[in-house]
Amino acid sequence: MKRLIVASGNKNKVREIKEIIGNKFDVISMKEAGIELMVDETGATFADNAMLKAKALFEVIGEPVLADDSGLCVDALDGAPGVYSARYAGEGCNDEQNNKKLLREMENCTDRKAKFVCAMVYYNGEQDNFTAIGETYGEIMRQPVGKNGFGYDPLFFSSEFNMGFAEASSEQKNAVSHRGRALNKIKEYFGL
Repeated sequence: MKRLIVASGNKNKVREIKEIIGNKFDVISMKEAGIELMVDETGATFADNAMLKAKALFEVIGEPVLADDSGLCVDALDGAPGVYSARYAGEGCNDEQNNKKLLREMENCTDRKAKFVCAMVYYNGEQDNFTAIGETYGEIMRQPVGKNGFGYDPLFFSSEFNMGFAEASSEQKNAVSHRGRALNKIKEYFGL
C-alpha cells in the first residue's frame, strides 16, 4: 500500500482524509511521521497554498505527499474569509473566534450564500503532481448548530442535504464536502 504523508497539522483534516481515502493508501500525518514543519501560506489561492505545503514537505522527506488548503468563501463578503479562513479573527485565534467574527461581519447581510473550497495536491516531485479542487455550496446560518465537525461547520447549512455540516455524520459530510470531492478526484487520478 502506497504511503502518503499529509502536509497538515490539523488533526481534523487528517482524520477526514483517512476516512475518505485511508483504505486505498497508508495515510499518515506529519506528526505521526515525526515531522514538524510550518509553511507560510503566502499564496493568493487555495491551490497556491496547498502546493507550497506539498513542496516544503516533499523537500524534507523525498516521498509522495498530500497537501490540503481549504476554506470558506462568502458571497456577501466578496469571498472572505477565503485563504485567510483559519486566521480570520487573527493569528492564534481558534474556530470559535473565527465563527464569532464571521457572524458579526454578516449580521446585516441578507445574502448568506457561501461555499467551501478545497485544493488538494498530490506531489511526488516535479515529474508527478496533481491538483484537485472540490467545492460545496450552502448558506451561513445566523447561529451555530450541531456538535460535529470543525472550523466553520457549525455555521454552514448544506443546500445538498438540508442540514448543517455540524449536524451531519462524518459519512454524510464526506459524501458532499469540498474535501471529499477533491479527494475523489485524487482517487480518480490514481484510477481507484
